Amino acid sequence: MAGHILRDSFMPVDYNEIERSNLVLSEFHHIVDAAFFIFFPMIFYFSGTGNSKWIATQLSETQQEKKVFIPDALRDGNLDFMLREDEKIGFVFPIYSWGPPPIVMHFIEQVHLSGYIDQYLFFVCSCGDDTGLTQQMLLKAFADKGWKCQAGFSVIMPNNYVLFPGFDVDTQDVEIAKLQNASSTLEQIQSSIIRKETVFSCKEGSMPFLKSRIIYPLFVRYGIWPQKFYATNDCISCGKCERACPVENIRMKEGKPIWEANCTSCLACYHICPKHAVQYGKKTKNKGHYFNPNI
Repeated sequence: MAGHILRDSFMPVDYNEIERSNLVLSEFHHIVDAAFFIFFPMIFYFSGTGNSKWIATQLSETQQEKKVFIPDALRDGNLDFMLREDEKIGFVFPIYSWGPPPIVMHFIEQVHLSGYIDQYLFFVCSCGDDTGLTQQMLLKAFADKGWKCQAGFSVIMPNNYVLFPGFDVDTQDVEIAKLQNASSTLEQIQSSIIRKETVFSCKEGSMPFLKSRIIYPLFVRYGIWPQKFYATNDCISCGKCERACPVENIRMKEGKPIWEANCTSCLACYHICPKHAVQYGKKTKNKGHYFNPNI
């Protein structure tokens, strides 16, 4: 046995075979290196109750661009994306108190777009009424990355924010009307994106400076807190709130949801509860539910 091993160790070396092996190994490393990039899915979106997900899905199908869910990319660390020369890059998100959701701004800071050479970049935001100075905030965030944004749009959709005093979901008639109008608005947006138009159509609304420069920072600092979430005795332990949380911030303990610290205040957990058992202090008492019916 030992002699057999020793004899094999002195067998002539086939250098052609080694060269072929090195070529195969080189190609393998090339494939592995490529695997660290996500190729071509260029509609990045965030959504809690489905409005922005619906927009992102429609854009993805019409523009033939795959979509990336921002919380998944952040959680998995997949933050390098390879661009084609003819790429269209889109960001889709809801308005948070007249500004972009902090998780979207954080993603923009972290993401790397390899091969960026001024490809067509746009954003679409969903809102219950108006956007404040969201356009200006996004343009600055993009400019800080060295990107140029060619277009931005807002789409009015049913309201889902219920934590401010006097804020509630829309009536059923208003909800239906907003959904119908959103479809026609999105068709116009799709046409502009296909033609790669340079256009901005965001509804700022009244007092945009007050809303975006004063209220929005206060909201980001003090309004995104999970501590007041709780489940009443009406909870049936279905786990829908846990599964709906886009950032996996909810876990079930002894059949009841527990909210941890990584909340985005998207209110998916509240709106998806079939028994209205998820509450936020006293602010959500007797208020309505909304989840986009088209997703």
